[in-house]
This record gives sequence, C-alpha cells and structure tokens, in this order.
Amino acid sequence: MIVELPDTTTSKVSKEIMTLRDKGGVVALGRVLTLVVVTSSGNEEDAIIAANLASREHPCRIIVLALGSAAEATRLDAQIRVGGDAGASDVIVLKGYGQLAEENESLVSALLLPDAPIVAWWPHGAPADAARTSIGSIAHRRITDSANEPDPVGALSTIRETYTAGDTDLAWTRLTNWRIQLAAVLDQLEPSPITAVTVEGAEDSPSTVLLAAWLTLALDSPVTIAAGPAGTGLRRVRLSRPAGDVELNRPHAAIAELYQPGQPVQRISLPRRSLQDCLAEELRRLDPDEVFGEVITEGLARTNLRSVRPSER
Repeated sequence: MIVELPDTTTSKVSKEIMTLRDKGGVVALGRVLTLVVVTSSGNEEDAIIAANLASREHPCRIIVLALGSAAEATRLDAQIRVGGDAGASDVIVLKGYGQLAEENESLVSALLLPDAPIVAWWPHGAPADAARTSIGSIAHRRITDSANEPDPVGALSTIRETYTAGDTDLAWTRLTNWRIQLAAVLDQLEPSPITAVTVEGAEDSPSTVLLAAWLTLALDSPVTIAAGPAGTGLRRVRLSRPAGDVELNRPHAAIAELYQPGQPVQRISLPRRSLQDCLAEELRRLDPDEVFGEVITEGLARTNLRSVRPSER
C-alpha cells in the first residue's frame, strides 16, 4: 500500500504512520534500525528496491530523502509505503523543494525509531565529509558508494582525508568474497616470500584500489595496479613468489580461475555482488569496520594511484 501526502509536514507524516499502525498496516515491533537514504529526486527507486530486499534480513524503517530543486517553491511531499511495497520495513519517502531541498536532520528526527541505531546511506553524491553532515552526525554507520561518483578514485582519497570511525564504502563491501578467497589461498601456501603483487582491474574501479591497499597492508610487499578497460571491475590478482606465482583470475562475471604451481586450475564461484547483498552485509554490523579504517587511512596512503587515473594513462 502506498499513501501519498503532498505538500505536508513531518508531523503529519508521523501521525499518518500512527494511524496506519493502529489499523494494522504497519508493524513497528521488531524493527532493528533506521536506514536514512539521502539521494536526489528521480534517483530514489533503485535505492528503495535494494533497501527493501536488504530489509528482509534486517527489518528496519527506511527514510528516503529524495531532494528536489532548490529553485521551486518551498514544500514537502511525502509518501508512505507499507506491506508488499515495503519489504520487511516501512518506507517513508520525503521530497523537499526550495528551502527543504537539502539534507537536514530536522526532516527525519520525528520519524526515527526510538532507541534504535541509525545508518545513513548516500547511494549517489557522496558528501565531502559524511560524518559532519546533518544526517551523518546522528548516524552510527555512514555508507557511501565511490563507484557512483564522477571520479571514483578521487572519492576514495576524500574518504581517507575525512575518515571517521563508522564510515564505510560499498566499493569495499564488493571485495568481501575476493578477500575471503585470497586469505584462504595465502593460508594454504607453502612458505615462500611474496616478492611482488599485481592487481588488475578497470581504471574506474575503486574496488581495485582498495584491494591493492588491503594487500599492501596484509603482505607488506610492493603492489602494482594494472589498469584495464573501464567498466570491467576487478579482474585479476597475481602473487609473485620464488616458488612459483599464484594467480586468481576472473575472466568472466561469475567464475574465477585459481592458478597455483604444480596444481590443476581450480574454478571458483566468484560472482559480482548485487547492491542489496552489499547493503545487507553493511547492515549486519553497527560497530566501526576497523579493517576498512586501516585500509582507507594507512593502506591507501601507501598505494600508488597514478596507474588507475584515466588522465594519466
């Protein structure tokens, strides 16, 4: 069910939610957090779909700030989605115009679940300093997506410069399965020093840069980024060793091939992760991701980014 509330106030939206709850249309019990999504008007639907799917694992209230044009007359349009239109959550879409066409804590404060953690997510248009925005300052976790920025690698550098515990980025979350596979390979290798590491990925892939930064910290070996065609994502990791190179290569979208000296090629399921899978993973934890913090602040500082900047290729 979708309830439209044009030219309204957050007080009226809150009262409408209470009315729906009394009628049995909204069940607030069992909600574990409030997810606040900050985006622009017209870009909200993909984020709502992903949040709805993630809410099946993490029941929550989803508040979407779909910011409109500042040039229009000041008003607030709202929409409440419950039942089949809201997954395992209730969805409140707020579209602000004029003076309300900017991120503002006052727009959501009356709608937050009481005594529940707050997670903020910017699917597009990551702020320059997420923790110091109006919404970010009240959130326990702050999720950005550098892959959707005009300059993905530059966006990572911005996160590094302004990092606050609780910040994370979906470019890092997309690496979870890669990191699991590489950690398993490293645990099984016979002793032999790793003399060099090559990470190959698309020149517009921030995940490639973050994986290189993680390996730089984990292995304390020189890491080279080999930039490939744009839009192809992360493709290959090679570990150079005197005992023989080890390579994890994903030539296709779902299957990777593991090459180890003296062993047959192993085919491993390594599909690209969906947006809802990444979001669901981030909603599983409400404490700071300390590994990401080390990678973005220390590992990224030691990573040579020149090879992945299109203007310098």
